[in-house]
Amino acid sequence: MTMTRQGFRFTPYEAPEQTPFEKLFDIFQELITHTSGDFDEAIDWLRELDKEYELTTDAYTIDDFIEELKEKGFIQEEFEDDPDGAGEDGEEGDETKKGVISITAKMERIIRQHALDQIFGKLKRSGAGNHKTGKSGQGDEHTGDMREYRYGDGLENISMTESLKNAQINHGIGSFHLDENDLVVEDTQHKAQMSTILMIDISHSMILYGEDRITPAKKVAMALAELITTRYPKDTLDILVFGNDAWPISIKELPYLKVGPYHTNTVAGLQLAMDMLRRKRNTNKQIFMITDGKPSCLRLPDGTYYKNSVGLDDYIVEKCYNMARQARKLHIPITTFMIAQDPYLMKFIREFTEANKGKAFFTGLKGLGEMIFEDYESNRRKRLK
Repeated sequence: MTMTRQGFRFTPYEAPEQTPFEKLFDIFQELITHTSGDFDEAIDWLRELDKEYELTTDAYTIDDFIEELKEKGFIQEEFEDDPDGAGEDGEEGDETKKGVISITAKMERIIRQHALDQIFGKLKRSGAGNHKTGKSGQGDEHTGDMREYRYGDGLENISMTESLKNAQINHGIGSFHLDENDLVVEDTQHKAQMSTILMIDISHSMILYGEDRITPAKKVAMALAELITTRYPKDTLDILVFGNDAWPISIKELPYLKVGPYHTNTVAGLQLAMDMLRRKRNTNKQIFMITDGKPSCLRLPDGTYYKNSVGLDDYIVEKCYNMARQARKLHIPITTFMIAQDPYLMKFIREFTEANKGKAFFTGLKGLGEMIFEDYESNRRKRLK
């Protein structure tokens, strides 16, 4: 008798083969996010990278890549009205009229999915920071645990495989029958609807000191939006930005988000967030705030602005504390993700958090997405009261 040896055979890892388009498209998604949707600037960067790293060949150039982006519906080219009667190709005499190229809604969705894969994919693999706070009970989120059937349990939750196995054990195969004591159900967690407001600081300090802080914040917003709309459609996510003032933006606008020459009116952002949440009918509400700077601006009743960028202004700070207390009375917890590490700003955030009884994370840009996702998943498994 011949014995054969069995086991695993390990070979060196080989990356999956990518087409020239796929290689450039991965890079393009990053560039278009960093340039806030500016196609021309993204392509200029891509050409520079091509010169340095030889990303293309004579058989497939950057221009070929642009044409394929058009063919696949990721970009569109629009020509301005030509009062002089240029042809359909934008030609007039010896001059060629160049169109304006912009990304399409299809590309915007791809960018959001890319952000979700980057951030949430890392979260699933890392296993860091799990906060088990949910309580089992009636609901529609399965825990994977089994328990005996109780009066009132839905029939759809009965595990037929486990129940039939119990019936065979309890009554034998010869006189098989199934009664209530044999039934087993898969336990579920109570899952309440969650309304979340994501506040993003777009003051000028978000790009100061040689550090791009707005792009990671923007990526987190896109990833969170994609997660909620695809995985938790019952939940709602509204996004607002705050500088000198605060205003809501749509998910569609996220790829184009830029900082401005603004101070930081945290009070205006919180006021708008609470106004938006007051209109939500569900009971679970929360505010996520991403900021890197101190509050430095207020809009006064007469419409003028009170600004002070030097240190922490007591008048502005006290207004922030008042907003935190108001949110606490409305049972709206505020979770602050503080990018800056200045000790005096960290002290302000701690006192702000204490006034709200919320939470604060002092973080750099690395790990921002993972922390927000973990906190979102944790909060939605409990009732916020």
